[in-house]
Amino acid sequence: MSKPAPDRPTMTIRVDLENGVRLGPGKAQLLELIAEHGSIRAGGAAIGMSYRRAWLLADEINRMFLEPSISTRHGGKSGGGAGLTEFGQQLLGRYRDMEAKSRAAVQPDLDWLDSVTDPDFRAAGSDKAD
Repeated sequence: MSKPAPDRPTMTIRVDLENGVRLGPGKAQLLELIAEHGSIRAGGAAIGMSYRRAWLLADEINRMFLEPSISTRHGGKSGGGAGLTEFGQQLLGRYRDMEAKSRAAVQPDLDWLDSVTDPDFRAAGSDKAD
């Protein structure tokens, strides 16, 4: 699923952890959407992700750290669901804080890139080289 091109240069943060896993914008977005929708299925669907893919990512996020980030409730009379644990809320908050601090630190460089970018050039295909 490709995103529309931003009006201005943007940046993303991906944290490569020592244990070989990564925390980046996709996992952060999934965490936000699970919190918003109260379900792994609905959170994944909101970004066009299959339930299986969303569940696998949620499981990976829960195993990446010493504490789980996502809590689940099994179905029944009240139905199932999911939400963020206190740790998951902290994790998401800290990730978003790292994004904001990084963006603020490099904003002059992003502005410069914007000023020297050819507005008529369009990259071929959705897989852009960086």
